[in-house]
Amino acid sequence: MKLIVGLGNPGIEYQFTPHNAGFLAVDRIAEQCGVTVANRRGRALTAKARLAGQDVLLAKPETFMNLSGLSVAALLQELELGKPAEDLIVLYDELAIPLGQLRIRERGSAGGHNGVKSISGVLGTEEWIRIRIGVGKPPTVTGREIKAGGTNYLLAPMRRMMLEELDGVLDQAVRAVETVLTHGVGKAMNEFNRRVSGESDADPKGK
Repeated sequence: MKLIVGLGNPGIEYQFTPHNAGFLAVDRIAEQCGVTVANRRGRALTAKARLAGQDVLLAKPETFMNLSGLSVAALLQELELGKPAEDLIVLYDELAIPLGQLRIRERGSAGGHNGVKSISGVLGTEEWIRIRIGVGKPPTVTGREIKAGGTNYLLAPMRRMMLEELDGVLDQAVRAVETVLTHGVGKAMNEFNRRVSGESDADPKGK
């Protein structure tokens, strides 16, 4: 079995915020699998499903973003999955990637993302597959300061146009997870990590 985790914050007020893109992605996977992520185990809402011919457990931690690692570790232990690099796939929002795109990595630093920091800290390794869902927006100029989004942006409800653009990326995220499961992470990275010319993929800070 594989553990597929989407990161976000519980509560209706956070449901359609950029920071909950991981939750929305797991809900989209569940929808396509015909299940509902509603069973409580390992400090998360979960659902068993079949995806790409494999048994998976879908999970949305209820610990809030900055304690996501506690839930992930509990689920890995309960499922007796001892190799996060092989058994764990995490989907989460990424400010450094423009809205409408996603990236896949086998490992990496937290880059200021508190959910990622929590998972790597609790597991004691950065070796786990992550699918980063772009929620970045074009920078705006406020006086002399250039802002490209931050905590206030991540926790504010998305406008309709943003939700429409994110909707297509959630379908991509499902296909990306399926590709990882069926063909491996290398194949998935080659297929989905297409970078737009001039785009920066630097790690964001301050999340």
